[in-house]
Amino acid sequence: MAKFRTLDDLGDVNGKVALVRVDLNLPMQDGAVTDDTRVRASAPTILDLCAKGAKVLLLAHFGRPKGERVSTQSLSMVVDAVQSVIGKEVMFVPEIAGPVVAQSVGILRPGDVAILENTRFWKGEEKNDPELARAIAENGDFYVNDAFSAAHRAHATTEGLAHVLPAYAGRSMQAELEALEKALGNPQRPVAAVVGGAKVSSKLDVLKHLVTQVDHLIIGGGMANTFLAASDVDVGKSLCEHDLKPTAVEILETADKSGCTVHLPYDVVVAKEFAANPASLRTCAVHEVAADEMILDVGPQAVEALADVLKTCRTLVWNGPLGAFETEPFDHATVSLAKVAAALTAEGSLVSVAGGGDTVAALNHAGAADDFSYISTAGGAFLEWMEGKELPGVAALHKD
Repeated sequence: MAKFRTLDDLGDVNGKVALVRVDLNLPMQDGAVTDDTRVRASAPTILDLCAKGAKVLLLAHFGRPKGERVSTQSLSMVVDAVQSVIGKEVMFVPEIAGPVVAQSVGILRPGDVAILENTRFWKGEEKNDPELARAIAENGDFYVNDAFSAAHRAHATTEGLAHVLPAYAGRSMQAELEALEKALGNPQRPVAAVVGGAKVSSKLDVLKHLVTQVDHLIIGGGMANTFLAASDVDVGKSLCEHDLKPTAVEILETADKSGCTVHLPYDVVVAKEFAANPASLRTCAVHEVAADEMILDVGPQAVEALADVLKTCRTLVWNGPLGAFETEPFDHATVSLAKVAAALTAEGSLVSVAGGGDTVAALNHAGAADDFSYISTAGGAFLEWMEGKELPGVAALHKD
């Protein structure tokens, strides 16, 4: 991975204006923020710049207003949440460029913070309009991107500004990029990847890329059924994309050529109906699934074997649950393997990086999240990184 500038590369920025792209797309209920995780992620960057005496202007999007001003999607609604996290008063500016912003910059003192309006109120944002980027840049001295979650989009404030102003990675972006570099960029081998979730179709590119990068690919969730079906196993009425069997065969063949071992469950937890603790619940070998049964989790013997695999590995990338983890007892495989990964990480023998919405929920449910080396809260950006794609917001930060 090319080297990128961080806040440590900044010279004297006292009194200078920092345009900082953050993720303030926060969940709201009745006009109040219900989860400030994303604000907390960017707090170190904001406070670091304040301590250096910069005037900090926060840029962010909120919802999908499609280039129109929508009062219910104004970033004025997140000001209180940001103030309470960073412990400083925050000014709100109802524009992102032009004289109103210039006037606000004149009022701010070194170390002060302002939030500019929702960048997506301007059509040029999502079109990555260079004129909009230049107009925003006129009120700033340098640009900091601290929103990895939006780095897979080439927008004016995620990519365009980096071409107009000196560009730096914020602390959260830096931590994310360093963790990803350890996981797949330049990892310690052997490397294992756990990929779960309902459908192969949503993670085709991930699977195709990973089999050329990792030593062990552990497939769980509904997508494992498609691979089992492609290996001539009758999966009964399990969730399965039968039309993707040829693609699954192709992925297995690529894995074989690349020296990647693909692990599919050989014992499974099945039931005739998908409900909590159903009467028809049983564990059986994959070849014994009845026509009226569905596979809902990986079985205990397979989980034990997968735990042994992880014990031989130095690096783990995890995306998606192994079973229908929201419903007991189909959370057992995910919880068991996550606890093994957490314990190996805690003892220092494994670097573990996980990401994706369901994954974070599953690892929190397992009580394993705190011991993982790094958990990415980025959904789409994390998946695109797992697909081996270059993310425009990251590429724009590279040093020449």
